[in-house]
Amino acid sequence: MTVNNNQKRNNHPAEIMQREDDYRQQGWWSGERLQERYAKTVLERGADLAVVDNRGKSLTHSELWTASGKMADALSQQGVRKGDVVIIFMPNQVEWQVSLLGILRMGGIPANLPTRIDVDNFRYVTELTGSRAIITIERHGSTPTGDIARSAAEHCEHQLDVLLIDENAQNWAVFLDKPFPSAPDVSGLDHIMFTSSTTGRPKAVMHSADTLAALNITFTERFSLGPHDSIFMASPLGHSVGTIHGARLSLFNGAPLVLQDVWNANEALKMITDYNCVFTAAATPFLKDLVETEWKEGEPKLSPMRWFLCGGAQVPPDLMLKAKEQFPNTFVTLLWGMTEGGLTTAIRGTPPEKTINTAGIGLPGLEMRILNPEPEATLAEALPCGEVGELTIRGPGVFIGYYGQEDLYKSLLTEDGYFRTGDLAMLDHEGYLRITGRLKDLIIRGGVNISPVPIEDALAAHPEVSAVAVIGFPDERMGELLCAVIIPERMSVPQAEIPTLENLNAFLREQGLPKYHCPELLRIVEKFPSTPAGKIRKAVLREQIIKVAVQENRDL
Repeated sequence: MTVNNNQKRNNHPAEIMQREDDYRQQGWWSGERLQERYAKTVLERGADLAVVDNRGKSLTHSELWTASGKMADALSQQGVRKGDVVIIFMPNQVEWQVSLLGILRMGGIPANLPTRIDVDNFRYVTELTGSRAIITIERHGSTPTGDIARSAAEHCEHQLDVLLIDENAQNWAVFLDKPFPSAPDVSGLDHIMFTSSTTGRPKAVMHSADTLAALNITFTERFSLGPHDSIFMASPLGHSVGTIHGARLSLFNGAPLVLQDVWNANEALKMITDYNCVFTAAATPFLKDLVETEWKEGEPKLSPMRWFLCGGAQVPPDLMLKAKEQFPNTFVTLLWGMTEGGLTTAIRGTPPEKTINTAGIGLPGLEMRILNPEPEATLAEALPCGEVGELTIRGPGVFIGYYGQEDLYKSLLTEDGYFRTGDLAMLDHEGYLRITGRLKDLIIRGGVNISPVPIEDALAAHPEVSAVAVIGFPDERMGELLCAVIIPERMSVPQAEIPTLENLNAFLREQGLPKYHCPELLRIVEKFPSTPAGKIRKAVLREQIIKVAVQENRDL
């Protein structure tokens, strides 16, 4: 077992400053703010397309600059000050990009939320961050976004104004007789994003202009993106994937941003073709739907797209193989990353086996280390290549802390400044990362730790399984039993059979999995509780399955 000597050093301020100087010398941290960089695009290519959505609304760079200036003025006139947090609570529409740029231009701190958030968590994050305003629309489909925002503001302990915008008007909802919040006093803070946590309350992830620029710079270089390379984004802009790799990346490069606010695979394929989109990042369900959607056009499916980054949720190898067959012009790679930063992907030249079965290699500057996850392990005990442990990261694109939760942030840092991700992973000798699960998702059966990932990957390839999650079900004797929860293919293909537990376990053994990876229980559901990024909320799913089991026993 090897131990990295660096882990024995404290994370001294001098060492932090040296790392930051290195990031500047490497060109990852320039100190240039996104709005300053984008102003140059407006001067040079003002007539080019900046953003378009599936409603047909579009803006050129000059039009986006003018609209965002009006947004900045509206916020300032309402009393929103430089350094105040302003929440964007909208679907993927042109107005989202106007709001982001407007907040940045007036000196505010943008904070993005997905439209699927509930009122209680909305109120919680506004109080956690001391948010001063919310920008939203009255309604998005069946979601009463305006009512949700107003309710959160009404119950917030400080004054929180709501700006409701539509095609032709801007209206403020103001809740008076409350104290004004204090703006965050965090050096370098440029953007707040909230983790779509699978358990517990959201965390307010803080990024600087430099950490986000580092992600944009390294993505631009790795995927050879330029000002004329359209970015398609159906992932919610309210989530970090949409914000970083859609909204901010398009502004960074001055590239067209093509938005879809409600996911529809057929419409997505048409928009990608119509606007010649070359890049996207999306969760597993998006890729699966595109694979399963019929395509009768002359060109291959997804023909213009050079890069499809798939992450947020587990990507079964079988799905990667199907995507490779159906999208011959598209390089599909797993994307590992967090709202906190630290991204990995495959690159051109990655061996096919590693493209399918690993999350690729880190972006330039990202340092990764695998630590022994056992509670009795020596502090920050590093593991050699090929061994599974907790993934830790540090680098120019890693976040600067959790707002309002400094103790939590410090508890997740090693002595030499690596962030503990909570992911179980292994690194090979070439630096390829393989994610094997989450520390909290481990199932302990009879004293043996079992990762659900290999079981889920194998079951996902079963012809009668549309989606699968494996959870631990409480048991007096064994502690936990393996419970396979599946959405059968029959939900979308009526003539398909619903598999039995015996059938699934036989399939697992045929795939080479050991007997102790065979579930003892099977549950059928119509859908999974999930985060906006597409991750299954396993804690919620487990509660639901246990609740149903308890109710069934009562009914007997």
